[in-house]
Amino acid sequence: MLNMFEVNETNKMIEQELLDVRTITMGISLLDCCDSDLNAVNEKIYRKITTVAKDLVSVGKEIEKDFAIPIVNKRISVTPIALVGGSACKKPEDFVTIAKTLDRAAKEVGVNFIGGYSALVSKGMTTADEYLIRSIPKALACTDRVCSSINVGSTKTGINMDAVALMGKIVLETAEETKEIDSLGCAKLVVFCNAPDDNPFMAGAFHGVTEADAIINVGVSGPGVVKTAIESARGQDFEVLCETIKKTAFKITRVGQLVAQEASKRLNIPFGIIDLSLAPTPAVGDSVAEILEEIGLERVGAPGTTAALALLNDQVKKGGVMASSYVGGLSGAFIPVSEDQGMIDAVAMGALNLEKLEAMTCVCSVGLDMIAIPGDTPASTISGIIADESAIGMINQKTTAVRIIPVVGKSVGETVEFGGLLGYAPVMPVNKYSCEKFVNRGGRIPAPIHSFKN
Repeated sequence: MLNMFEVNETNKMIEQELLDVRTITMGISLLDCCDSDLNAVNEKIYRKITTVAKDLVSVGKEIEKDFAIPIVNKRISVTPIALVGGSACKKPEDFVTIAKTLDRAAKEVGVNFIGGYSALVSKGMTTADEYLIRSIPKALACTDRVCSSINVGSTKTGINMDAVALMGKIVLETAEETKEIDSLGCAKLVVFCNAPDDNPFMAGAFHGVTEADAIINVGVSGPGVVKTAIESARGQDFEVLCETIKKTAFKITRVGQLVAQEASKRLNIPFGIIDLSLAPTPAVGDSVAEILEEIGLERVGAPGTTAALALLNDQVKKGGVMASSYVGGLSGAFIPVSEDQGMIDAVAMGALNLEKLEAMTCVCSVGLDMIAIPGDTPASTISGIIADESAIGMINQKTTAVRIIPVVGKSVGETVEFGGLLGYAPVMPVNKYSCEKFVNRGGRIPAPIHSFKN
């Protein structure tokens, strides 16, 4: 159990170093909402979400007040909708009606995002999976709070290149459908390899089929806390540096554990996992890039960046695992461009490019995240980027993802404003050489040799 001494110890972190609980995410199973009648499916989905999650936002606010711990977001994740709507949806437009229902339910209970407009197609696509995927551009254009994710590969199954090729086109279509708002729909769409069932962070959250009927997952973040802590280790060797990061991660995770326990008790819903992901914001001092620079880099992107990120990620995980028996989700360090002022500055100065970001994803928690690229980028190039990230995840037995935004009407050197936590981003150049023949071969890249565990 946590004690008040531990809570008091975090006051400075909260008040001066931007520590926050980034999200309480309630996972809700919608498997019992399946029906062959589309109207019945929508009615069941709306009723279940608004019933189970009716107190989520108010309880989150109560915990904020009682413990003086900022809880930035209250969110919901649901069973992948391709599974739930499979019997009722006979065309992509049918799935769009479910997206509207999810959006309406999210607004009714007051959460800022609802995730799970998803399909799991790492080995193949059912008809329902394909209908859902083809519906994504319109679904994200006509909703405000719905987030979508597609899992196209895994270490166990390989990479579904048919799905990868399709997702390149879908990302472009989503950009076009939301071009009036700088293609913002793409910020709510992520393509995974090895997607976890218990991720509380958007846009990739969904409620896995192995989960209970409802669950509470908490994502806690504190890049500013880690940066302040390691300032005290300047000039010290790596042993001191690693111990400093690990101890700080332990303390941050304990804050998340407290919030998770309280939310679980007050909502009478089981606690799932704590996700300790250093998730940056555009706020000054809340940057993963600045942590890497404090470790000793002149600018993120310099030689040594990947090693520094590997060190950071590993020590964060070690500290988190010691603090809670149920660390899960992604846990580590996000490296989004638009949401991290240090990353933005490094791109603007020419210190950081897409290829270096890809190298960094080999050792971080997720992948290429919130990166703006020219709106005229070919779909096959986007598919090639997705394939590269999926290969990194598949071979390294880790989660990787792509959340990339081809901004219609923008070109390299221009800037796009997303607002809020999504920040702003310089439009980054993409390799001009084609991978179209590779992407269009079709079929599946087989699972690696080390996937055979039985």
